[in-house]
Amino acid sequence: MAPSDPTTRLAEHVKNRRLALNLARKRAAELAEMSKDTWQRIEEGGKVRLMSVAKVDAVLGWAPGSAVGILEGREPILTRTSPEAPGADISQRPTEDLDGRARELIQLATIATTSGLTSDEIRELSDRAVRDLKAHGVI
Repeated sequence: MAPSDPTTRLAEHVKNRRLALNLARKRAAELAEMSKDTWQRIEEGGKVRLMSVAKVDAVLGWAPGSAVGILEGREPILTRTSPEAPGADISQRPTEDLDGRARELIQLATIATTSGLTSDEIRELSDRAVRDLKAHGVI
């Protein structure tokens, strides 16, 4: 049975993926450019910043936003099989609505990195960013 607590669910996914990659916790933390204690808190379901959670994606070969997605009840999207072999990428584009997902990630990043913005301002910022990303062919 899957854990109901989002941080416990994330902890299990992160630890299982790290072990599947045969990656030591200390090395995973180095690759994520975080302390080994922060990585350990993630794997133990402790309290960490969303910015730290987001750093595990690249190390574990997940698409950006996968770790945060786990906290929201989704599954991670695998992009490569090895954390230290960027040439071994496996392209697996998410099938969900890219506009909506981009908007959601921009809103989360804004909340995590700024203070004093209203929800309308955050919404306006994310809408503008999505329009710009679409205009440049990113999404």
